[in-house]
Amino acid sequence: MKKMLEGKTLVVTGGASGIGLETARVCKQWGATVLGVDRSMTHEHVDALYKVDLSDPAQIRELVRALPANLHGLANVAGLPPTAPAELVLKVNLVGLKALTLGLLPKLAEGASIVNLASLAGFDWANHVSSIHAAEALDFDNVAEFVRTHDAGDQGGRSYFFSKEALVAWTLQNRWTWRDRGIRMNAVSPGPVDTPILGDFVKTLGARAEEDMRVMDRAGTPADIAPVVAFLLSDASGWIRGANLPVDGGMSSHLLCNIHGL
Repeated sequence: MKKMLEGKTLVVTGGASGIGLETARVCKQWGATVLGVDRSMTHEHVDALYKVDLSDPAQIRELVRALPANLHGLANVAGLPPTAPAELVLKVNLVGLKALTLGLLPKLAEGASIVNLASLAGFDWANHVSSIHAAEALDFDNVAEFVRTHDAGDQGGRSYFFSKEALVAWTLQNRWTWRDRGIRMNAVSPGPVDTPILGDFVKTLGARAEEDMRVMDRAGTPADIAPVVAFLLSDASGWIRGANLPVDGGMSSHLLCNIHGL
């Protein structure tokens, strides 16, 4: 029986730890050739590893040149937590992610899949549309100014929340952008996940995070998230376009029920 990702060559960023590492493992298990991208060096579950800092545009350009053509998928998993400086969070989680994705478009095969790892933190994106529109002009040179003039600074982890809100919106906007080539884009939004950066979220959000954890039966694990990313990279998800799939133990449904009085 053919494996779900057999014959596909996939790029997975953030592949050295957490959800990225587990995504690489699952994709390999499902038959893919996996090209990992991370700041750290680990060859676990990947066929090749590219050491790249996604906050550096020169390194992103070099990565785009170095990666092969005819890629069947890109999983944008790499990201920084809310304890990192706001400018760096926006550079990696949003600006660098977009630069890599757009740079790789000429190297994507017909029917390729792009999967963005968003977050439950992006749930409130619809209330920040004006800032999201302003962020469409973001590049590596004007991030500092954007942080100063918009609600995207360090306070309360706002830079992280905004980066995920903007990423959810970008996914929705690009539902049909490359439809003529059969290229689709979707997002996965995990809730709290037990990875090395979970403590960063609890530290930053304080009582808010503790309340979320009390509502949930448990934190998620990378093994809860990675198969969903792998599914979206497969041909089985071919008619899912511009979707943001919550993989959060029911937390987004809980929030919606509270908002709408259900």
